[in-house]
Amino acid sequence: MKTQDTDRLDPVTFEVLKNSFITSVDQMAEQMLRTCYSFVIYNRDFSNALHDAEGNSVAQGNQDIAVHVGTLHFTCKDVIRVFSGEMLPGDVYAINDPYAGGTHFSDVRLVRPIFDDDDLIGFSQSNGHWSDLGGSVPGSFDVSARDMFREAVRITPVRLFRAGEFCHDVANMIAQNTRDPASIIGDIHSQAGATAVAEREILRLVRKYGKNQVLQGMREVQDYVETAVRSRIAALPDGEWETVDYIDRDPARGEGMIPIHITMTIKGDRITYDFEGSHPTISSIYNSAPGATFSAVVAGMKTFFPDLPLNSGFYRMIDIKAPENSVVSAQWPVAVTGFLMPFEKIMNAIFEMWSQIMPDKAIACAFNLEYLLAGGRDLRSPEKPIFMFYEWLPGGWGGRNGKDGSDVTTACFGTGLMSQPNEGNERVNPTRTVEFQILRDSAGPGKWRGGAGVQKTSILLESEGAVMSYICDRERAVVWGIEGGLPSMPHGLSIRRSGEQEAKWLGSVFSDYPVNTGDEFARPTAGGGGYGDPLERDPQAVCEDVAHDYVSIERAAKDYGVVLTEVDADLCEFEVNLPATEKLRQEIRAKRKDWARMPPEEVAALYREGEINSLDAVRRYATILDWETGELLEKTTQQFRESFERRTVSHWA
Repeated sequence: MKTQDTDRLDPVTFEVLKNSFITSVDQMAEQMLRTCYSFVIYNRDFSNALHDAEGNSVAQGNQDIAVHVGTLHFTCKDVIRVFSGEMLPGDVYAINDPYAGGTHFSDVRLVRPIFDDDDLIGFSQSNGHWSDLGGSVPGSFDVSARDMFREAVRITPVRLFRAGEFCHDVANMIAQNTRDPASIIGDIHSQAGATAVAEREILRLVRKYGKNQVLQGMREVQDYVETAVRSRIAALPDGEWETVDYIDRDPARGEGMIPIHITMTIKGDRITYDFEGSHPTISSIYNSAPGATFSAVVAGMKTFFPDLPLNSGFYRMIDIKAPENSVVSAQWPVAVTGFLMPFEKIMNAIFEMWSQIMPDKAIACAFNLEYLLAGGRDLRSPEKPIFMFYEWLPGGWGGRNGKDGSDVTTACFGTGLMSQPNEGNERVNPTRTVEFQILRDSAGPGKWRGGAGVQKTSILLESEGAVMSYICDRERAVVWGIEGGLPSMPHGLSIRRSGEQEAKWLGSVFSDYPVNTGDEFARPTAGGGGYGDPLERDPQAVCEDVAHDYVSIERAAKDYGVVLTEVDADLCEFEVNLPATEKLRQEIRAKRKDWARMPPEEVAALYREGEINSLDAVRRYATILDWETGELLEKTTQQFRESFERRTVSHWA
């Protein structure tokens, strides 16, 4: 409930406290960066928050990653539920339970109650991704897991510090169920220290302004965000929008993509997201529990309100309806570690719907986050024989209305993430990077092209008993364009065994795959989808893309209808042949709808014969194949073509 006007802080004090709350959370991040043990946390796979005494979020940091933003209040409230009436100054509690509003088991939250004398005035919370939480494979991402018992250690609310005293027995029990217990203990102390930083800062504000003023500030910053968002929603026309996006597959049900259907309704100053029509839970880790789905909705919508701080005030006008036991509302004990796959589909679907409401901020689909995890014995380091390689790569965001997409950017899932430095990974893991560069032709073509992805190739060095897992998607539900824009490219990983000449395509999802010293593994990340008809892109802009090596001469012609003449390859000088370009564009306009509706069996045959490649199959013929064998994926292609017709073909003049 909003506070009465007579209780309001004066504007100056309000602004000071509002920004001080955010700064206290940012200081938590600085503490973690300087004290964490895990390389993954050092690369900013963490978030922090300040909560009021009821567990509502008061502030989050400026670089907290999107995936956590709408979940931290849930886990704080679950700690309150378990320990209410028992809390002491100096207590710190741990929780990683996705069924209690968290994300996945790897995201472990430490929650500290903040007391002023004997009065509980709030909580600080630190969430860090631990690189291993046990389970059947290194890194705790087993894509074949159907339930949580193969995934990781589930931590329901438990006390790790009691009145300032470290509970060694509890912490060691958790750590010894992981593959890197020393790092786990170190990260516990790092996160606990971060929560103490916020406690210190809030008590400093209490001493300066008084407890009542600080508590009033916690209420008012939430009211401020609520009022701002409600007024903006109320100013929009009432209406209903809907869309669907897909997860690539359910491993137990053959081919066919998994729909996530969303209907968004605006009525007055409230907004409802209804997931009716989404697929039931699937037989892999690619399910989302309700808390993560809520967070995806918040993160997607918040993208269109970038000027506002984020706290629980943002949540008050949002209603979510998600059918229980669906892929977006998984219940215990369904596996949910790969929730990021439905998460990003939800975010991009919300991008698409809000792009229709706010066309000046319109954006096409962004690339899908991917995780590569490997573990085994590091023969270079007898003192720490078990290595845990856990890496993600940047990629491209979607083209925008009036501007190309962002190149080589961290995923929308977590924009605060850093791109991991090769040198750091090579220091702590037996790997060597042999290629890491922007990937030509990865950007989805459009009047405004998507951002470019990357290609990375690495070699496994001296190791023993190593296995690899790859957690990704959009090998089949390829990153899509809007308003006539074209898709990007399929995701997937290939491996070339030591001593062999040919690489094998493993695709976008596998776990526990044995790898040996000298094996070379390569993976691209997709670019973003294109915005607008690529035949309307300025030919000179295409020429510049070729000069900058974002686009090849071949795809400039195929995708954009732009014919270029090479003037000086060494100097990257090219010239547009305008008459040939106009002729080619006319030919493409006359044929492209027929291409997109060509019998899929004929497209598959052309692919198997080497007449076309995967980019041709996706962008020109809207056909999805098994990219290793060329086998037609009939049901998947039908679903992809429905999307392609709606988002792309229907917008071509």
